[in-house]
Amino acid sequence: MRSGPAATIHGLQDAVCARQPRPALFIDKDGTLVDDVPYNVDPARLSFKPGACKALALLSAGGFALVVVSNQSGLATGRFTAAQFDHLRSALCRALWLHGVVLDAFMVCPHAPGADGAPTCPCRKPAPGLFIEAAHRLQLDLAASWMVGDILDDVEAGHRAGCRSLLFDSGGETLWRTGPYREPDARASTWQDVVRIILDAPQRPAGAWQALPTDLP
Repeated sequence: MRSGPAATIHGLQDAVCARQPRPALFIDKDGTLVDDVPYNVDPARLSFKPGACKALALLSAGGFALVVVSNQSGLATGRFTAAQFDHLRSALCRALWLHGVVLDAFMVCPHAPGADGAPTCPCRKPAPGLFIEAAHRLQLDLAASWMVGDILDDVEAGHRAGCRSLLFDSGGETLWRTGPYREPDARASTWQDVVRIILDAPQRPAGAWQALPTDLP
């Protein structure tokens, strides 16, 4: 029978191993969580979509980890600095906290797309790198998770990570470029509908997930 520091270490290891992966709600920032103000880093211009904060609180209470996944090419192109964006991120997290919502992670791709608009890195949506990083960091079950975003690149990113994807139809998508990963599992125009769809959906079995390659075809 173990005792002392060794017992404590083994107890912690056993507790970690016993933890079950949990589902996540991956949330696009601009056009989904907040109104889309291009390249905004002014907290005064942050405005949550109607019902978003209440919806996140309900889904968090339902067992979902809350993870924002956001492309921020303005960092690469010099439209704003990392310090300015960090200030905005802190303000957004504090505003959510005041509504009783605590994010589990706020994941950002700071890279610019290529000349054709396609990712040049594994983390820019529609690549799934941010999702995979969050899954490993937070012990998430991607197969039981959802992505909510306002464009089909968000839908594709979620599917490439092994999640279900919901298109938040707020007018952000204008190209409607189709593809094998770009058909949403559901659509919603309000956050109330997002909650209803996700909580009413049949549960997918928790367990191993197979992430697709991060490089796009």
